[in-house]
This record gives sequence, structure tokens and C-alpha cells, in this order.
Amino acid sequence: MDFTRTGVILNTQNYDACVAFYRDLFSLPVMFQEADGDFRLTCFEYGGAYLMVETDGFAKPAGKSIAENATKLRFNVADIDVALKRLQGFGLDAKIERSAWGSTINIHDPDGNRIGIRDEATFVDQVSNR
Repeated sequence: MDFTRTGVILNTQNYDACVAFYRDLFSLPVMFQEADGDFRLTCFEYGGAYLMVETDGFAKPAGKSIAENATKLRFNVADIDVALKRLQGFGLDAKIERSAWGSTINIHDPDGNRIGIRDEATFVDQVSNR
């Protein structure tokens, strides 16, 4: 296949809160928005791909388990300590988990969807060691 673009579609129950979360916390630029009756969507730039937040999802605000949501959105950052301060500035209870392969912060959005934030340097190291 000759892909022209890749993306992720995230169905949400708390649509407005999730749109604000990805727009404001991660500063994702909005590509476009649409509405058709009760159905709404917002499409964000997401690195070289897109993240489309749509209605018609299921929320578990305390956080979904892997069984409830096997997918995790990943955001790699240049400085994980700066990312932690930004998350805490938005009132999120976040911490850095450090391991031999790298450092991550695991949070969830207003619907409980799993999100991982990772330091880019150790990811690049993993890629270059393959």
C-alpha cells in the first residue's frame, strides 16, 4: 500500500472536554471541525498524522484498563521534566516512571483514554540500536 496519511480516530463520550484537553494541554492545532445532528468531530494535527476526536464513545473518567482500551496514545517530548510541570500545571496528578528503556508519564484524558508521554532521546536510542 502507498499510504498518503495516517491517523487515529478516538470516539468520546465527553466530547467537549476531550477536544479542550487535546487542544489546550498538548497544543494540537485543529485541522477542521464538523457537525451533523448529534454527531461532532474535531480533527487535530498529531505529529505527521491526525487525531480525530469524535462523539459516540464510552467514558470511564477514572481511567480505562487495557482490557477496556487496548490502545494508548503516545506523545514523545524533548524534556520529560518540562512535560511533567505542564501536566501538573493543568491540575493532573502525574509522575515520571523511569526504567532501563526510558522515562514515561502515564495519564488519561477526560474519557479515561490511556495516554503515554515519553522522552524522545531514549526512544531514538532504542530505534538506532535495532
